[in-house]
Amino acid sequence: MDVRRREFLALAGLAASAVAVGGCGAAGGAGAAPDGSLRAAFGQPVTDLDPYNAGTAVDEASLIVKRLVFDTLVRYEGEKLVPGLATSWRRTNDTTWVFELRPGVRFHDGSPLTARDVVACVERTKAVKSAQSALWAAVKSARADGDHRVVFVTDGPQGTLPVNLTLLFIVPARLVADPAQKRRPVGSGPFRVTGFTPSTSVELARFDGYWGGRAGLPGISMPFIAETSSAITALRNGDVDLLWPVPSDQLGEVKGQRGVKVETVPSWTYYLAWFNCGRKPFTDPRVRRAMVQALDMEEIVGKLFGAGAERMRAPIPSTVFGYAEQPPYPHDPDAARRALRDAGLGGGFETTMMWFDATGPLARELAQSMISAWDGIGVKVAPQSIEKAQWLQRLNTLDWDMELQTNTVTTGDAAFTLGRLYTSKADRMGYKNPGLDKVLAEAGQSADPKHREELYAQACKTIWDDAVGVFPATLTTAYGLRSALTGFTAAANNQPDLSTVRRTP
Repeated sequence: MDVRRREFLALAGLAASAVAVGGCGAAGGAGAAPDGSLRAAFGQPVTDLDPYNAGTAVDEASLIVKRLVFDTLVRYEGEKLVPGLATSWRRTNDTTWVFELRPGVRFHDGSPLTARDVVACVERTKAVKSAQSALWAAVKSARADGDHRVVFVTDGPQGTLPVNLTLLFIVPARLVADPAQKRRPVGSGPFRVTGFTPSTSVELARFDGYWGGRAGLPGISMPFIAETSSAITALRNGDVDLLWPVPSDQLGEVKGQRGVKVETVPSWTYYLAWFNCGRKPFTDPRVRRAMVQALDMEEIVGKLFGAGAERMRAPIPSTVFGYAEQPPYPHDPDAARRALRDAGLGGGFETTMMWFDATGPLARELAQSMISAWDGIGVKVAPQSIEKAQWLQRLNTLDWDMELQTNTVTTGDAAFTLGRLYTSKADRMGYKNPGLDKVLAEAGQSADPKHREELYAQACKTIWDDAVGVFPATLTTAYGLRSALTGFTAAANNQPDLSTVRRTP
C-alpha cells in the first residue's frame, strides 16, 4: 500500500470516528448510533454483516459485530459453554443431538424465533461453501420437533457439535438468503443495526426486546480507523472509548495516560504464513521445510513484538484445547540451501506473498523480515500488500503462492482450526493428507476430552513436520479503554461481549 493510500485510509478512519462521536444524537443523521453509545474501534475493517457470506464466515471483525446482532444456540462464557437460544441439549445416541429452545424469543422485526428458523439457518450454512463448511460436513440433517425443539442427526458420532453451534447465527427463515442481510440484517441479539458503511463504520442501537435483558449502553458505534496512531490519539482524546488490539510497540502511548487504562489477555490469535501446497514449488515438503529453516523466528518475533507475543511451538496457540508442543525448526540457512538443491532448486526461485496490513500488529514488518531472510537463501519473494476484500477473495480461491495473516481460534478448541482448515476436503491451502484426515475426523467424533487431546497432538505433529506453513507467534491482546467504562471483560478470541459494558458519569 503506497503512502497516499495509507494517508487516505487514515483520514477516512478519522472521519468515521468523527461521525461516531458527533452522530450519537439526532444531529448525526439517519443511521447513527443513539446518544450515549459506546464508541469502540477494532483494528480491522468490517466488510459484510451477512452471517452466511462465504468470504467472511470466520472473519474476526465481522464476528465481533455478528455476536452483538445475532444469537447462537450455545455460547461461551469465559472458557465454558453455556446456554444461548438453547436452554439445554443432550445426546440421545451416537448420531442424534436434541436442543431445547428458549421460548418467547423475538427477532428485531418482532417476529417469533422458532425451531424452523434454526433449521433454515443450518441448511443455509451447509449450502454455502465457506471457511466454516468443514464444521458442518458431518451434520446430515436438522429438523424441527415443534416450535422449541431442534433435532440434529449426524452421519457418525460428532462430539464437537455444541462447540460448533457457537458459530451458527440465527436469523428469520425467510431472510436466510436475502441480500439485504449484508447491510441491514435482522437478528435477535442485544443490538440491531441502524447504519453500516463497509470498511468504514457500523452503527448499532440497543434492542430493548432482547430476551437476555437490556444492554448496558443505548448503542455501539464502531468506526474503522486505519492508522493505529490515529486510533490511539482518538482514545487519548476521548473520541473513542475502547480500542483493540493495541500493538506492543505502541503500548507506551496508552499506558499511564490520564483517563485511560489497559487490560491484556493471552489471546487465541496468532500469525501464520501458509504455503500454497498445491502450487509448485510448495508441493515439495523439502522446499517448505527449507523456507522455515531460513527464518530465525526467535530473533524476528523478539525484536518485533517483545513481550507482546509468544513464539509458537505448534500450529495452534498454547492456550487452545488440543495444543501439543513440537520441537522448533533450527535456524539453519545452509541446511535450507542444501534442501533447495536436493529439490532441484539450487539457483533459488521467485514467488510471492500476500497480506493486508490491518490483519494484525506489525504485519508489514513481519512480512518484510521473513522476505529478507528468504532472500538470503536465494528465494526472491515479491510482496503483495493488498486490500482486505481482495485478500479474502484470493485466499478463498487459492489464488496465491504464500499468504500471511492472523487467525483466531474463535472457539478455543482445536476443532475450529485444525479440524476446519487442514482436511483434504476443506482444501484451504492445497494440502491433502488422508492420514491426517482420518485423525481429524476421529477427533471431531469423539466426546472424550483425553482422547481428543491425543488425536490433536498427532495432528499438530503432522502439520508441523510437513511444514504446511510458518507459525511465528501467538499475540497478547491489549485493550485500551477509557477509565469510565465498567463491565468490560477482555476476550481471548478478540470478540468481547460489549453488551455488558457501562459508562460511569
